[in-house]
Amino acid sequence: MSAELMILLIVIATALVFDFTNGFHDTANAMATSIATGALKPRVAVALSGVLNLIGAFLSVSVAATVAKGIVQLDEVGGQDLLVIVFAGLVGGILWNLLTWLLGLPSSSSHALFGGLIGSTIAALGWSGVIWVSGSEGVLIKIVIPAILAPVIAALVAAIATFLVYRITRGVDEDKSNEGFRWGQIGSASLVSLAHGTNDAQKTMGIIFLALVAYGSLDQDDHMPLWVMSACAVAIALGTYLGGWRIIRTLGKGLVEIESPQGLAAESTSAAIILTSAHFGLPLSTTQTATGAILGTGIGKGAEVRWRVMGRMAVAWLLTLPMAGIVGAICWAIAHLIGGLPGVLVVFGILIFGALGIYLRSRRDPVGTHNVNEWPDGAPPQSSIEQNHAG
Repeated sequence: MSAELMILLIVIATALVFDFTNGFHDTANAMATSIATGALKPRVAVALSGVLNLIGAFLSVSVAATVAKGIVQLDEVGGQDLLVIVFAGLVGGILWNLLTWLLGLPSSSSHALFGGLIGSTIAALGWSGVIWVSGSEGVLIKIVIPAILAPVIAALVAAIATFLVYRITRGVDEDKSNEGFRWGQIGSASLVSLAHGTNDAQKTMGIIFLALVAYGSLDQDDHMPLWVMSACAVAIALGTYLGGWRIIRTLGKGLVEIESPQGLAAESTSAAIILTSAHFGLPLSTTQTATGAILGTGIGKGAEVRWRVMGRMAVAWLLTLPMAGIVGAICWAIAHLIGGLPGVLVVFGILIFGALGIYLRSRRDPVGTHNVNEWPDGAPPQSSIEQNHAG
């Protein structure tokens, strides 16, 4: 087996690991509100979400095309050099995903991936190696602008929807109303899960497609192989079923005290925006969209919004692209300095030890189905240490 083929296999395996972390990191986007309101039991919620993520992954490849062809200037690099760039970017994305999961921060898995890939590309090729703007394509148009607009639009739409829901149902018995909304939440949360699979699984498909182009197995204009779609669908579904309980607790209980009408409004808003973005090939952050929608329900109801928690989330959003980019650049530099397969194996070892360290740290204060709907002391954490204990 050649060194280049070994690197390709490592890249594919790492991409599927990222897809797995994407699944459990983003389960909260679909199911946090349904779990918080009691519409679905925690384990049932993540199982349902996992199945629908699996199905959603097969519905479109528009986002995958954006990831595969819209970030790296493919005419400037190829072969093993491109494989190392992709690999280093994946490591940056995975490590940022795991760190923010440990802290219970719903940051964007999508932006972690893009940040890692952009960072490793800049380190390898310079700023010109990234497609910043190219007509209606490029990082600024397809990634940065949607990242700014999505949470704002989601918050606005969800606020209006929540206001209207409470206005329309104000004369209805509250218990009967909430029961009906809880049933509605099952449908809306399912739609978000389907949308998440459609949007997020494609990002890993695009990365693997990019790696196969670099190796020479595919041409840029080839169709997405079925085995790539299937592998990514299974990986994100398994990660979703694992359940990102730490982030589920933050979104479900940390930002706004969610009631069933708010949950339905938030999930419906998120699903509509995510599916629309997938249709146009925009690799949208489902996390930022879902968080914006939940924030909007608090505003629309006139309920207490925990702005300090929202502030920590916003800081994580701002840091995701650059921090994942820095890690991706460092990983590329290490792999490049050592050279070839040995360099890739060293970086792979760094990924394994980093992931293991984060996992062991998480075991000191586990979050699971037994405490996913509880904040310590009944209130959101106020310090970084308490935030850690909040899952």
